[in-house]
Amino acid sequence: MKSGPTAFNSWHHRTAVFIGFATLVVIVAGAVVTSEGAGLSVPDWPTSYGHLVKLPPWVGGIVYEHSHRMIAWFTGLCTMVIGFWTWFVDRRRWMKFLAFGALGTIILQGILGGVTVLHFLPPAISSAHATVAQTFFCIAVVIAVFTGRKWVEEDPQPLADNGHPKLLVLCLCSIVVLYVQLIFGAILRHHGMHWWPHVVNAFSVSLMLTLTGVRSLVQFPRVEAIRRPTVAMLFLLVTQVFLGFAAFVTRVVWGPETVLPQDSMLISTVAHVAVGALLLATTAVLTLQVWRHVTAARAEKIAMIGRQPIGL
Repeated sequence: MKSGPTAFNSWHHRTAVFIGFATLVVIVAGAVVTSEGAGLSVPDWPTSYGHLVKLPPWVGGIVYEHSHRMIAWFTGLCTMVIGFWTWFVDRRRWMKFLAFGALGTIILQGILGGVTVLHFLPPAISSAHATVAQTFFCIAVVIAVFTGRKWVEEDPQPLADNGHPKLLVLCLCSIVVLYVQLIFGAILRHHGMHWWPHVVNAFSVSLMLTLTGVRSLVQFPRVEAIRRPTVAMLFLLVTQVFLGFAAFVTRVVWGPETVLPQDSMLISTVAHVAVGALLLATTAVLTLQVWRHVTAARAEKIAMIGRQPIGL
């Protein structure tokens, strides 16, 4: 995946970064809605109490649900802008499709959110709504990476990966187990399954990401493009483990005896969701950087072989 002849556009990149940040805010707002049990505070969609623009009564759970909708609508509008902007200013063909893929993903996300409300929060659709949100956040983050100056202008540093299994394989496995964990978490939060699959898979995630992180730091300690997302991934992993324990205690152990969400339950669960999204996106960035550099090394090796004279 080469940078291509496209030129770095600072405002295009800043917009992509802003959309990534806005998406994280949407995820946090959605987590608050779920934790507060406010998903049906606004019973209609796409309108809110019959209006598209006029604010509904600003009381109770309506504040959480309608705020979530407004932030999501704004993020969708920004995604539409960057989709068409990318089509006209970015010469990389794959980047154009990625931008419109992001637009399609957020449209799907909005539809799932509406269907969730219209069908009174069915666990399957609500879980899909949460999962697509994580997916879109990853797409938004990688678009921010792809539009950055370093990705557009700098040539990747060639690397040789002689380990077994390859670091790229470990990164891909990390994304898979982490994505499964986020799906389990979404189903659990929407009362679609018992807590134990989520907890059991948490050990697999911790082991896989730790193995990937240690291998990355040991093998490429001086490569900034790989080291920085690796350190961030390991930090987020430790944070997520502690938040997961706190969320389990407040929601599962204390939850059955709690009528209204306590502050500890709200903070721990919302933070757990937000850090989970950041962890998935960071792991995706690490995977892209490993793929980019190792691919560059392989291409250079092939080029060198091609320049060697053929003996008789």
